[in-house]
Amino acid sequence: MTYPFLRRIAFSLAAGTAFALATVSPSQAAAKIQRLVSPGGIEAWFVQDATVPLIAMEYSFAGGSSQDPRDKSGVANLVGDLLDEGSGDLDSKTFHERLDRRAIELSFSTSRDTFRGSLRMLRDNKDEAFDLLRSALTSPHFDTADVERIRSQVISGLRRETTNPTSLASRKFLEVAFGDHPYGRQTNGTLDSVPTITVADMKDYVGRVLARDTLKIAVVGDVDPATLGKLLDHTFGSLPAKANLTPVADVEAAKPPQRAFVPLDVPQTVITFGGPGVKRSDPNFMAAYVVNHILGGGGLSSRLYREVREKRGLAYSVFESLLWMEHSAIFIGNTGTRSDRAGDTIDAIEKEVRRIADEGPTQKELDEAKSYLKGSQMLALDTSSKLAQALLQYQQDKMPIDYIEKRNAIVDAVTLDDAKAAAKRLWGQGLLTVVVGRAPQAAAQPAAAPATKSN
Repeated sequence: MTYPFLRRIAFSLAAGTAFALATVSPSQAAAKIQRLVSPGGIEAWFVQDATVPLIAMEYSFAGGSSQDPRDKSGVANLVGDLLDEGSGDLDSKTFHERLDRRAIELSFSTSRDTFRGSLRMLRDNKDEAFDLLRSALTSPHFDTADVERIRSQVISGLRRETTNPTSLASRKFLEVAFGDHPYGRQTNGTLDSVPTITVADMKDYVGRVLARDTLKIAVVGDVDPATLGKLLDHTFGSLPAKANLTPVADVEAAKPPQRAFVPLDVPQTVITFGGPGVKRSDPNFMAAYVVNHILGGGGLSSRLYREVREKRGLAYSVFESLLWMEHSAIFIGNTGTRSDRAGDTIDAIEKEVRRIADEGPTQKELDEAKSYLKGSQMLALDTSSKLAQALLQYQQDKMPIDYIEKRNAIVDAVTLDDAKAAAKRLWGQGLLTVVVGRAPQAAAQPAAAPATKSN
């Protein structure tokens, strides 16, 4: 969601310097992480840190946009946009004024598997911050005027996406990869679905999804365990005990090679490419993660960047990353190039993908990637908010509470043979490629929609 400019300014003035100083090293964080259980039985991963007078909380409920009705994609997204538009005895204007006055940052978002929330405040404003969150989660208004205003904003964004090549490429890629599975639908909905979403649909989503049994929480900041336990009970204790989720089948992304072309009269052609990935629970996930850094995840040091940008000058940037979900996993990459060079760009990407699949990385590349991934963890956890986000993600990934301590050893344990096997597994079949633009040489036969496969 987008939040008022004044709230961001107020929080920055009150706490910007403090957040810059709120650094917690991974080793320190690991030693401090507590599994806190409130008097009411609500569990959280918690790091007590009084370095600065701030508290950051990240939390999630299972479900996400995969719980949208089949013909009404965008329900979860609309719920996230509306939960803070008035609740309890506060209308939308008053609710936001309360947030602004206390420099409270509150937001909601949705992914395919989770409905997430974030809360950030100064320590002295914690009671009001947690109370406003409780109100938003348990008694949202969904007033007609607010619903139609937010719906109009979402529809406006969807209209812009119809002429955005990157958005069109992403949308088409997911359709090719997942067909009619919920992962193949757009989280923010479509121009057909969003106008049909009713208040009843949103209330039904809230009642089914926002429940205590799938709730995961991470808190970092200046609050003692006893006080935090009471705040968690007050905030989440009145939610339903159990969610009523629609089952979602496991699905494997469509097998490469396949290509699809979406015509769009724009100067720059966008290319999105990918294929089946490795789930987070897979024993070989870390090997895949490391070798993926070598191919396309390492920014300026990646093979794709060197081959596509530095050697050939075909694109300004090119990246590729792993994306893991509850019921599937993919790798996905993206680049943009001049229309007349789209074919050459695709050829260069495919050639490099084949090379690493056939030969694997070198020992030097593996050593450098492992060194980077171990060292970069420090920066990834250098604020209260970043640490809370990481702790929530580890819970969602079903990692142990001491994972921060163990991670570097897991990275170190990846051997060259492991990396070569992971490269062949990821890229040995080639690519699913979606091209959006006007370059004739980029056009390809549309890919057939894959059948859903349950594991």
